Amino acid sequence: MRFINPKTDFAFKKIFGDEQNKDILISFLNAILYQGHSAIESLEILNPYQPPKIRGVKDTYLDIRAKLNNQQTVIIEMQVLNVEGFEKRILYNAAKAYSIQLDTGADYTLLNPVIALTITDFEMFPNLDKVISNFILKEKDFLVDYLIYDIELVFVELPKFGKKLEELETLTDQWIYFLKNAKNLELVPEQMGEVPAIQKAFEVANRADLTREEFEDLEHQEIYIQDQRNATIKAVKQAVKQKAIDIATGLLDVLDEATISQTTGLSIQEIQKLKEAR
Repeated sequence: MRFINPKTDFAFKKIFGDEQNKDILISFLNAILYQGHSAIESLEILNPYQPPKIRGVKDTYLDIRAKLNNQQTVIIEMQVLNVEGFEKRILYNAAKAYSIQLDTGADYTLLNPVIALTITDFEMFPNLDKVISNFILKEKDFLVDYLIYDIELVFVELPKFGKKLEELETLTDQWIYFLKNAKNLELVPEQMGEVPAIQKAFEVANRADLTREEFEDLEHQEIYIQDQRNATIKAVKQAVKQKAIDIATGLLDVLDEATISQTTGLSIQEIQKLKEAR
């Protein structure tokens, strides 16, 4: 068996956004938001998964929206690329989901809480030593909570999760492990298969059950994501190289070629070319 990568937008929504598989999303949200407790008993998926009708990739992110049995709205998003403006979009989507609950003139007491759950395939908060982080409104100096918790931002940073299969202890561990490692597995791990919702998620993620159109759509998305990551790496390398060239240029009249090479990492030949180009 081989499984699709849950971190692609197509696969994530196919697994967690299908109205027929709401038990998967319920288990996942209970694990991430409520430490595995059965706080969510039922929910309504507001934008259920539909098989792809347009080939290719339009976005590098997606969201699933669900209304819980306690009337809370949850926006779930899988973000694989750290694109500019991403942080602002999270706030915008949460605020929008909160505000559109009311018609003009309606009473504000009718507003229900909104949770924006974002899973990232990169480190978002390098100074926080935790995989799952929660943000709510607090007073700036005394860190006193605001009177209500109506907008909450929850982040799951996959690169920070380093547990191996034999180290998984909780339902939360198992779901995060599924997101991060399912595409590299060939069999459903025994202890994870004992959880019905996770077993079902693996069944949905089985590549053998994809239509040809779904499989090609998935491949296009994975290629697009890898291309974007390679472009980012290339841009960073070019910036580092240019900085080394700028430093070397400033040292041409001060140090010998060997010392400049050791200082900047440029080769002797590259330094000689800089001299010739002056």
